[in-house]
Amino acid sequence: MHDSRFHETHAAAAGRSRRAFLADVGMGFTGLALGALLARDGVVRADTGREPAPPTGMPHFAPRAKSVIWVFLVGGMSHVESFDPKPALNEHAGKELGQTPFKDVLTAPFISENLRIVVPDDANGHIRQKLYPLQVGYAPRGESGLEISDWWPHTARSADDLALVRSVWTTDNNHGAQLQFHTGRHVLEGQFPTIGSWAHYGLGALNDNLPQFVVMGTPIADCCGGVGAHGANYLGPLHNGVQLGVDPRDPLPFASPGPDRFLEEQRSEFGLLNRLNRLTAVEYPGDAALAARIKSYELAFRMQTAVPDVVNDASETAETRALYGLDQQETAAFGRHCLVARRLVERGVRFVQIFHGSNGGAGAWDAHGNLKAGHANLCRQVDQPFGGLIHDLKRRGLLDETLVVLGTEFGRTPGAQGADGRDHHPFGFSVVMAGGGLRGGVAHGKTDEVGFHAVEQRHYVTDIHATVLHQLGLDARRLEIPGRKRLDIDFGRPIHEIIS
Repeated sequence: MHDSRFHETHAAAAGRSRRAFLADVGMGFTGLALGALLARDGVVRADTGREPAPPTGMPHFAPRAKSVIWVFLVGGMSHVESFDPKPALNEHAGKELGQTPFKDVLTAPFISENLRIVVPDDANGHIRQKLYPLQVGYAPRGESGLEISDWWPHTARSADDLALVRSVWTTDNNHGAQLQFHTGRHVLEGQFPTIGSWAHYGLGALNDNLPQFVVMGTPIADCCGGVGAHGANYLGPLHNGVQLGVDPRDPLPFASPGPDRFLEEQRSEFGLLNRLNRLTAVEYPGDAALAARIKSYELAFRMQTAVPDVVNDASETAETRALYGLDQQETAAFGRHCLVARRLVERGVRFVQIFHGSNGGAGAWDAHGNLKAGHANLCRQVDQPFGGLIHDLKRRGLLDETLVVLGTEFGRTPGAQGADGRDHHPFGFSVVMAGGGLRGGVAHGKTDEVGFHAVEQRHYVTDIHATVLHQLGLDARRLEIPGRKRLDIDFGRPIHEIIS
């Protein structure tokens, strides 16, 4: 390009979007790819009218983790029968709370900097005051002695690698808490970017042939947030999670070319589509949906080769497949998700989100009745694959750079619902974390003796988000975009006590 033309174009592009500049100088997919690479190297920055955010792929400070595997159990797992066992429930089983030394939990207020949580008269129907005994045993595990339920024996073998946060709380008494766990906002406030989208927005790609925010398993139902639990909302469609299947024959049912299409034919079609989209992008340079569509078409073309390879576990040893439970019917489905998650982070995918228990409604973990049989079965499905994932990451040297999270929208009431269930319980529950520069073998925070309230080192759900982002090298408070004011509680605070 002639120098004068270049300077004229550069001047005209000042204050405009990078995509508009690339379109003006005649670049298509090649230009977009180049732009992404320049941004990753810190050469190109978006003009926001304020101090610029870090360019794609440039953290705010040295990261401890490269990737995140985020497992979500849909419906509300019981914290007292998993990672925060409470022997007092056995001691006082059948008694009303008012008849026990713990009667004050019904009136005790707890203060955060932003929200006051006081136990209401009605939490999704009832407080459930008659204490219900533990439905499973527990024991201290590993050298650290972390107390973990007998329903999680495989995960318990990695106790010394776990950081248990036992003092998480939220504000939604119903299953809108599933969306709240991912966005930090109550469902009545609308939809907001999820933790995976913020990570994608802040860091971008490590591998240009794979999506950087991958979603596996059936997402939560529309009743409880739907695709909003892996959506980017106002960050733009470019940062949405991309759903993948784990069948190597058809991992991209909406992006595969079909068996009767030649690669050369499809490449020509993409080229034509690129030219048409680029002409439209010149006229509408601020159209985020169009920019995301152009990017998605390019990525989809490359993914047709890369994704089938990553979900194909044929190259794994029989021992590794057995580690994840692929040789057993009840663990095979979730085990395949966990194994593919490991293969994805090996290849540089930033954020892998796995859903378990989606059933078209509130979720399989919603234990209003028959808790013992239901939780025992669900834990069998999840425990071996999840425990195998942590073990496999560690032996491959990947756990130090991969942050693993196991969460659920809330816990279950200490009291009984009906004869054999527990109700929704947002006032105190547990989140399991491991790797990514966190301390292992630690239990942080505390609920009271019956598991009702988080009473020590309390953490709203966005503190989990802030910890994840911090380990990725991102300051949550610097992840803002013009025109969008985030509340203080949206940012959360990293839990420094569990960071090594």
